[in-house]
Amino acid sequence: MLQVYDPNKHANAEQLTDPKRDYGTPSAVSDFNGGSGRNGKEPSSATNLVSLRVDGKNITVPTGTSIMRAAAHLDINIPKLCATDSLEAFGSCRLCLVEIAGRKGFPSSCTTLVEEGLVVKTQSESIAALRRNVMELYISDHPLDCLTCPANGDCELQDVAGEVGLREVRYGFEGTNHLQAETDSSHAYFSFDPSKCIVCSRCVRACEEVQGTFALTIDGRGFDSKVVASQDESFVDSECVSCGACVQACPTSTLMENSIIKQGLPEHSVVTTCAYCGVGCAFEAEVKGDQVVRMVPHKAGQANRGHSCVKGRFSFGYATHQDRITEPMIRNSIDEQWCQVSWDEALTFAASEIHRIQNKYGRDSVGGITSSRCTNEETYLVQKLVRAAFGNNNVDTCARVCHSPTGYGLKTTLGESAGTQTFDSVNKADVIMIIGANPTDAHPVFASRMKRRLRQGAQLIIADPRRIDLVKSPHVSSEHHLDLLPGTNVALINAIAHVVIREGLEDRNFISSRCETPAFEKWQAFIAEDRNSPEAMAKITGISSERIIAAARQYAEADNAAIYYGLGVTEHSQGSTMVMGIANLAMLTGNLGREGVGVNPLRGQNNVQGACDMGSFPHELPGYRHVSIDSVREPFENFWGVKILNEPGLRIPNMFDAAVSGTFKGLYCQGEDIAQSDPNTRHVESALKNLECLIVQDIFLNETAKYAHVFLPGASFLEKDGTFTNAERRISPVRKVMAPLSGKADWEATMALSKALGYEMEYSHPSEIMDEIAELTPTFKGVSYKRLDEEGSLQWPCNDEAPNGTPIMHIDEFVRGQGYFAITEYVATDEKVNKRFPLLLTTGRVLSQYNVGAQTRRTDNLHWHEEDVLEIHPHDAEDRGISQGDLVKISSRAGETTLAANITDRVQDSVVYTTFHHPETGANVITTDNSDWATNCPEYKVTAVQVSKVAKASAWQSEHEEFTKRQLAMLDAAEP
Repeated sequence: MLQVYDPNKHANAEQLTDPKRDYGTPSAVSDFNGGSGRNGKEPSSATNLVSLRVDGKNITVPTGTSIMRAAAHLDINIPKLCATDSLEAFGSCRLCLVEIAGRKGFPSSCTTLVEEGLVVKTQSESIAALRRNVMELYISDHPLDCLTCPANGDCELQDVAGEVGLREVRYGFEGTNHLQAETDSSHAYFSFDPSKCIVCSRCVRACEEVQGTFALTIDGRGFDSKVVASQDESFVDSECVSCGACVQACPTSTLMENSIIKQGLPEHSVVTTCAYCGVGCAFEAEVKGDQVVRMVPHKAGQANRGHSCVKGRFSFGYATHQDRITEPMIRNSIDEQWCQVSWDEALTFAASEIHRIQNKYGRDSVGGITSSRCTNEETYLVQKLVRAAFGNNNVDTCARVCHSPTGYGLKTTLGESAGTQTFDSVNKADVIMIIGANPTDAHPVFASRMKRRLRQGAQLIIADPRRIDLVKSPHVSSEHHLDLLPGTNVALINAIAHVVIREGLEDRNFISSRCETPAFEKWQAFIAEDRNSPEAMAKITGISSERIIAAARQYAEADNAAIYYGLGVTEHSQGSTMVMGIANLAMLTGNLGREGVGVNPLRGQNNVQGACDMGSFPHELPGYRHVSIDSVREPFENFWGVKILNEPGLRIPNMFDAAVSGTFKGLYCQGEDIAQSDPNTRHVESALKNLECLIVQDIFLNETAKYAHVFLPGASFLEKDGTFTNAERRISPVRKVMAPLSGKADWEATMALSKALGYEMEYSHPSEIMDEIAELTPTFKGVSYKRLDEEGSLQWPCNDEAPNGTPIMHIDEFVRGQGYFAITEYVATDEKVNKRFPLLLTTGRVLSQYNVGAQTRRTDNLHWHEEDVLEIHPHDAEDRGISQGDLVKISSRAGETTLAANITDRVQDSVVYTTFHHPETGANVITTDNSDWATNCPEYKVTAVQVSKVAKASAWQSEHEEFTKRQLAMLDAAEP
């Protein structure tokens, strides 16, 4: 059993907690490393301990602990229905009554806090009689259909009835009751049966306290009280965001997963890590036979703390979807049908083609692409295969198109290519600045934790061209929404820094002790120039100088100010410059090196951080060390038994260009859909068509696989062992829940391909790959599967200098020694509006879908987002004669496509917005080849476009539809 040890806890009874057990109320001392205690207050000090006696047993616990929790630490179970340790005590069910010596009455143990010297009895004849009577009242208005109830065997009401010794119900079922209440089956993933509701309010409180959506409430009073969604609507039509917190909190079968209703209760569970966004939530995959029937957020998960979102909680069905391809396939041309073959035949064919191409076109004519959806171990093997078996450095990753500027910018300024904080750190932030990110849609579990802090009083600043939900939503709003024009991020960050310098709000002690003085003085002179003032930058950003000044003051004057940013920062031609500007601002105000502050990139995919860590870039080996350095290459060469080239290889854009020109002919692409996710789709398609051998390893025939010559069936996260690394540098275990449907996990397939190419890799388990990573990568030296099994997760750097990992970076000094203030000159993007293209397009994500949608589109999440649409401001729509729902053409310098119009003031006048989750939309047909100056990260967020009303799909969409039909027909006709 996993036991969670928290060194910040002060009482022995609080040091070890069993995540399988419900302690009834939250810990008085935070369960978060560095978090806050009840209601956001500071944890009790080490001297604030209380000793008491419960049922003859002595215990010492922190002040603020409930009697119920103290008893639970003594393995004394007090019956409860309204209490659970994920929610604040409520005291409504009256089943947890106890007796306290010297006091009258029977207080509820969940709401009564411990005091020095208390003597508590949890069992007596009087208490037993009261509990049985309360249970009789519950059961008198509850269906007695336990044998056919889907929660039979997993029902707290049923358990408590047994615990209190209920043997008869004296009140019967005469008179008014709720037994005929109709079930709400509108939701795709769970049902609401009000006939079984005991009105404990746990679902309502979970929606409020854990999720922060406030979609549920108790309507009516007394006997008429009932749980309702929003304005007494069905769940599917309400404000519910389908996070599952209410379902998890429900003690009966009132709220029940449809998968459990249909398939029955699970037999066992496996703790693993979610394969969606970069939050890295821990889940218990609950299994019946060989089928996953439920995903339950793991209470001991240090990234999610027992919470989840609609994707991780419910959208796992894609793993067994009928579209899964489980047999290897080969063909000589993309105009031929596929032929199913054995693994050996497919690997032999692939290897022979790679050898043929290299013999004909040279060693550098082939390369590989790693995936941010695959594990660290699999990504490590792909880059190793390219360097050792292909013999070049032509390896890149999909992180190129999202967060490569984060690596460059933070490495330059702070010395390490990753975020500085743990997610728990937000619990101590006084001001939170969100730049170019939409946490409620893209990182919803972290957003829920952040919203909790905002409800406690933290202030919020949002810099985004679009009005995201956090700008104004129930119980949370942003005092400052800096709705800048797309492409002007650097202008804004420079203006904010200018205000700090001009008004003397900088942290001089931090700067003098922690940063390079010559670099700071040079930067200070630059940033103080009038051209960087908010007055000058107002014309560029579209934000008044007064609003910029107010936001700058709020950030700089806060005790603890934290910056969280996303792809709206990195996916620009000045993405690296903006990341450096953010780091400059954090150093300028001393907001680094402690809790509640920091520079926090919100990584998009589940293993973006890990893919970068593992050496997926053509210029870096694992641990962000340049291939040109002899001392870096030497240990790898000795371990691998090969020589590694000392010159960087091709980046993904270079591969495409070389393929179009005819010098790059072979590509191994694992788990990445470049045909849909990369910019300028027509250019990508031309490159793929020019390849003589494209090897795709994936679970579906995605857009890229339609151009493939070899298809190696991949494995979902449920079918493999490994690790993911999330946005807070947390390395978490991925554990195999079921056997790979194709017979091989991805790491096994890569190993087999390498062997076919003539380079042997000998691993019997991914733990051995991690051992090699730890041997060769200093920041991973202390990481092992044994430690991950024992501790749940580790945050790198984890080595001799930081044996327990590093939750907070740069505490005493920066990784590079002293912080470096980089000059961040604002340079306008080459992508400019004109009469032909007068609007600016920016892109983003929605809550229900994930990245290219390959996974979520094969689940019931389609109910919420069945197509990508174009958001357009009412003024721009009126000028073009566009009405709600009209089909519109959006054209750019790169191409054109069509979408349905959604007229909304969430976007500014002259700005339009869309998502990229559906391949038939072709959002990247219109994005251009413009990219970040330092990393080639595409400039997805700024594309000059024109929008007009049309009656039919674009030429590209028609071609794509026809091509897809042919490819699917060839797949259907595939023969063994």
